[in-house]
Amino acid sequence: MKSYRKIIWLEVPGRRGFINITSQVKECVRESGVTEGLALINSMHTTAAVFVDDDEQGLYHHYEAWLEKLAPVVPADQFDDDAIGEDIVDAHLKRQLLGRDVTVAVTAGQLDFGDWEHVFYGEFDGGRRKRVLVKIIGE
Repeated sequence: MKSYRKIIWLEVPGRRGFINITSQVKECVRESGVTEGLALINSMHTTAAVFVDDDEQGLYHHYEAWLEKLAPVVPADQFDDDAIGEDIVDAHLKRQLLGRDVTVAVTAGQLDFGDWEHVFYGEFDGGRRKRVLVKIIGE
């Protein structure tokens, strides 16, 4: 069995954003030489998510509105002294809603997606470099 590991570095200039990382993950599959197996793609930060969805601009707006409704930004002065101490609690909650990672089957050397599926990185506390782990195992 083969095992492949690569870090993809990303930077969202603003606080929040979504990046389609499908092409980087496809390149990892190619580099790995795995033709039948699994690809795990996960955010290595507690304020960022990895998920699979359609690559449609209008969808990003709906994600923003939905996430803000479920996990709104709360000013730091509303926290107790024992709390995280910054206004990033919402970023942690948004990450939990979208998830830490995805696993995609690799078949015949390709990501085995349904129609319209892409891998996305969702950032909720950006402004600095962050990383995504791609781990591929198989034959």
